[in-house]
Amino acid sequence: MIEFSDVRVRLGGREVLRGITATLRERRVGVVGANGSGKSTLARLVNGLVTPTEGAVTVLGMDTRRQAAKIRRRVGFVFTDPDAQIVMPTVAEDVAFSLRRSGLPAAEIERRVRRALAEHGLQDHADHPAHQLSGGQKQLLALCSVLVLDPDILVMDEPTTLLDLRHSRHVAEILRALPQRILVATHDLDLLAGFDRVLVVDEGRVVADDEPEQAIRHYRKLMA
Repeated sequence: MIEFSDVRVRLGGREVLRGITATLRERRVGVVGANGSGKSTLARLVNGLVTPTEGAVTVLGMDTRRQAAKIRRRVGFVFTDPDAQIVMPTVAEDVAFSLRRSGLPAAEIERRVRRALAEHGLQDHADHPAHQLSGGQKQLLALCSVLVLDPDILVMDEPTTLLDLRHSRHVAEILRALPQRILVATHDLDLLAGFDRVLVVDEGRVVADDEPEQAIRHYRKLMA
């Protein structure tokens, strides 16, 4: 469960989120809103990348102010730009880097890396320079490097913004098949097909909170 209790966030002297209160129990939750609405900040609250100025956020029973490190071990985060989280020279090395603190023997780490790459169609690129992949392949690598840790919750911030239609659909297919709870902040309304709940954020407030069809209808009216 993810719980926001009267959360306010001020960044750079500006109030980015104002009075957010919500309890998220659903398996797949989307967050939509215009640029600058606060949706990405809301997503970053979930694993402690941003902490509330006022109010509280609890994730899996833990407070993000006091237990951020523990939360990040159970909540994976995928950024909009995969280059922001690709840190190693090759594809396999980048996935293995995620397991560096696992205490697993080298042979087991290699096995898990190979399995993860195969699951995401990157097995033929294991020794390829990571930053020379296509944009879509980089996003798959970033996702792979998070999922190899088997998080309880996956948070994604605009995961398809830099992708073409084919890779956007591929990411959507992956999300539909994942067993994890998912929170996705996005402009890509097609990505939310099959989601359980969608929050609409506008000027730092949740202005709609409903099943996807109803929430997206509200968002379209808001943008019109």
